[in-house]
Formats: sequence, C-alpha cells, structure tokens
Amino acid sequence: MDFSWIARYWPLLLSGAWQTVTLLVLSVAFGFVIAIGLAFAQVRGGRTLRWLSKSYCAFFRGTPLLIQLWLLYYGVGSLLPMIPGIRHSIFWPVLREGFFFAVVSFTLNYAAYEAEVLRGALLAVPKGELEAGRAFGMGRFTLIRRIWLPRAIRIALPTIAGEVVMQLKSTPLAFTVTVMDLYAVAYKVRQDTLLVYEPLIVVTVFYLILTAIIARAFHIVEAQVPVRR
Repeated sequence: MDFSWIARYWPLLLSGAWQTVTLLVLSVAFGFVIAIGLAFAQVRGGRTLRWLSKSYCAFFRGTPLLIQLWLLYYGVGSLLPMIPGIRHSIFWPVLREGFFFAVVSFTLNYAAYEAEVLRGALLAVPKGELEAGRAFGMGRFTLIRRIWLPRAIRIALPTIAGEVVMQLKSTPLAFTVTVMDLYAVAYKVRQDTLLVYEPLIVVTVFYLILTAIIARAFHIVEAQVPVRR
C-alpha cells in the first residue's frame, strides 16, 4: 500500500471533501423544505394537489438519480445558453457549473423520498393531540407549526437519519457532471499515479466517518426530543 500521494494531493482532497459535504447539506436542506410542502399536499390538499404531489414522488422515486442528473445537466443545461440574456446575466457563472445541476437534481430527488416519509409521519400523529390544539383555539397554521409538524418530525427522525445517509452515498454521482467532489479527486489520483485501491480506501474512510457523525448527531437529537408512544 502506498499512501505517499496524500502529501501531494491533500489540498485537492480537502476541496473535494468540502464539495461533497456542501452538496449533501444543500440538497438535504432545500429538499426537506420541499418535502414538507409535498407531504401536506398529500395529507391535506385537494384532489389536484394530491395528484400532483403523488405524481412528483412517483417520478423521482421511480427513476434512477443518475438519469435525472443527466437530464438536467445535458438536457436543460444545454438549452440554457440559447435563452437570450442568460449568458450575460449575473446568474451565468452559477448556471454553467455542474455543481448547480447536481444540487438541483439531488434536492428534487431527496424531496420525493422525504415527502413519503413525512406523509406517513403526519398520518401517525395521534388525532387527539390535534384535537387538543384546536380546542385551545389554534388556527390551521399555528396547529401545523406548533404541534403537527414538530410531532411528525420527531416520529420520523430515525428514518430521516437513514435518508440523509443514503443521500450521502449518492453524492459520488455528481462526479459524472464535472463536479470535483471527493470521488472525482480519487479518480484523478488514480489517473495520475495509477494507484487504484489507495484512493478508494481514503474515500471509503471519509464516508464512514461522515456517516458515523450523521448517525451520532441524530442520536443526540433523538435523545433530547424522545418520541412519545
């Protein structure tokens, strides 16, 4: 085993690790917000909203993330320069980067999975708690903000932790759209040094450590806000 290359590539490894973590945080944060809307659309929305939400979830959960990413990057991304004014707008430096399309694709995909998790959690909240809130005179949005959504999130915490870890494991796909994440750095090291196993071992250790951190963080949160049965 030869790990001497780390001394040469460590700045690139740090940059790749930062790209991976940033992609994970952004996609989970934005995706969770979208998932809340999708979940409530299925639970409390009208027929049209329920159909749209279910169709969205069925599409993104039923097709591979890699295909979704490529459709955005090679499809939408190739059309953006043809729109008048896009190339000369202040948004072009962001829109031309593969990282932007990776964040969008990962966000939309994560939202679909998380929406189903939250939908089940919302339905699992005891009706008595919601009725008690209404008895205290809470309006719809106050009830959602103070009782229904927080209670559902507590119920879904273990599943949410698993979904975040699964999202982390999906991040190497960003390499296919020119994102220089940690896996892309490992690929470059392999090309430069002809070493195969060592770069992959470094990537594996990074993902194991990050997974342990995520699991520990959710464990602490669960301990502080235990779910009442």
